[in-house]
Amino acid sequence: MIGHFKEQRILLEEYVRFPSTRFRGSKLKIVDWIWEGIQGFKFQTVLDAFGGTGSVAYFLKKKGKTVTYNDILKFNYYIGSALIENDSVTLSGMDVNFLLSRHPGIIYPTFITETFKGIYYIEEENRWIDMVVANIQLLDNAYKQALAYFALFQACIAKRPFNLFHRKNLYLRFADIRRDFGNKVTWDTSFDVHFRRYAREANNAVFSNKQRNQAVNLDIFDLKGDFDLVYIDTPYISRKGVGVDYLGFYHFLEGLVNYETWPHRIDYRSKHKRLKTKTSVWTDKNKIYSAFDKLCERFQDSILIISYRSDGIPSIEELAGVLGKYKRKIHEIKRKDYRYALSKNETEEVILIGE
Repeated sequence: MIGHFKEQRILLEEYVRFPSTRFRGSKLKIVDWIWEGIQGFKFQTVLDAFGGTGSVAYFLKKKGKTVTYNDILKFNYYIGSALIENDSVTLSGMDVNFLLSRHPGIIYPTFITETFKGIYYIEEENRWIDMVVANIQLLDNAYKQALAYFALFQACIAKRPFNLFHRKNLYLRFADIRRDFGNKVTWDTSFDVHFRRYAREANNAVFSNKQRNQAVNLDIFDLKGDFDLVYIDTPYISRKGVGVDYLGFYHFLEGLVNYETWPHRIDYRSKHKRLKTKTSVWTDKNKIYSAFDKLCERFQDSILIISYRSDGIPSIEELAGVLGKYKRKIHEIKRKDYRYALSKNETEEVILIGE
C-alpha cells in the first residue's frame, strides 16, 4: 500500500506542472533547492506567508502538504485560489470561447480604453481587456473566475516591455531600435493567443493532493491560525535602502480585480496611472527590522523559513539575530549560482531555518 501511494505521488509530480510565469521575484527556478533545505523537517501544515506567484506553495501542495497561501495583493490571491485552493475546477473550451467573445445584450465597460490610452496597450487591446474582465465577472464559479484572471494576468504581462507596469512605455513595442530586452514576437502575438495558452497551462496545473488547502488575502499580521511550518519571502530591500514595490510593478493587474473601484484608487498625477499607495513596513528600511521581529514572534511555535538575498536590508546576520531570539537552532543555506532578472549585482540567495 505504501508503495502504491509513493507511485501515485511520482505520477502526480510528473504530470502536474506549475504554469510558466513572468513575475519578478518568482522562486520557481529554485523551488527544488528550497525543498532540499526543508524536506528533512517534520511538518504537515504550512503557511506561505507572502505567496506571490504561488510557486513555493504549489510545490509544497505537490508534496502532499496542507497549504495555506496568503498574499496582501488581491490579484495574487486569485492566483492562489486558482492553483492552490482549487483542486478540480478547470476552464472548458466553451468557457474560454465565452470569455473571448462579445455577446449581444451586454453593455461592455470602457474604463481601460478611456483611461489607459497610449500607456500600456494599443486601443484595440484595451477594448479587449475591458471585454474579458466583464466576461470573467459573468462566470458562475469562483475558481473558474480565478483561472480566467490568471490567464489574463499572464497575457497582460507577456505583452509588456520588461513584463512590468512601472512606466508609460508602449512605444518600445513599436520603435525601430536595437533591443537587448524583451521579445517582439511575443509582444506582437495577439491577446487571444496568449490567453488561450495560459488558460491551458492553468488547467493543466489543477490537481487535488487530498488535503484541504486554502488561499487568503490578508495582511500577514491579521492572519489567524497555527502552522507546523511558515515560509517567509518578504519584499526585498536593497543595500541602498530601496524596497521592491510589487504594487508599483503590477498595479494594473491589481486594478483588473478591483475593476469597479479602480477609478477611485488611481493616482492621476502619475503619467502611467498607478494606484495610490500606502507605505509598507516591508519596503521601509527603518521599519523592516521591527516587522521581522514581530513576524518571528507571531509564528515562534512554527518552523520558520526566511528566504532573502545576501545583499539586502536587513543583512543575513541581522535576520539570523532576530530569528535567534525565538529559535534555539538556526541553519543557513546559501545558493551562489542564482541571479535575479534585471539585477546587475552579484548576490546569493539565502534561506534561514529556525527550529
